[in-house]
Amino acid sequence: MPTSGSRVAAIAARLSAIGLPARVEEHDRYTSVEAEIQEAPSADLWREALEVMAEADRFGLLATSLDGRTLWAVVHKAVPTTGDVGGPSHQR
Repeated sequence: MPTSGSRVAAIAARLSAIGLPARVEEHDRYTSVEAEIQEAPSADLWREALEVMAEADRFGLLATSLDGRTLWAVVHKAVPTTGDVGGPSHQR
């Protein structure tokens, strides 16, 4: 199985290749990828974008009247197999 970093890189590269420049942002437990969607994308663009996003752990579309539409995806980072996995706020 590919690492979370390689999955994120592949998603971002494929989005850029179909004309949707991607932004990648690192978080503690996941990495997010976002791309702005133009006013009236073609059916082919939507189909390709959804194929790309299906490679993520979660994805969706944020649509607002202020910012337009943002396609987003989340790829979870690997969870440690030993040690303090959940941190101090989680029960063991």
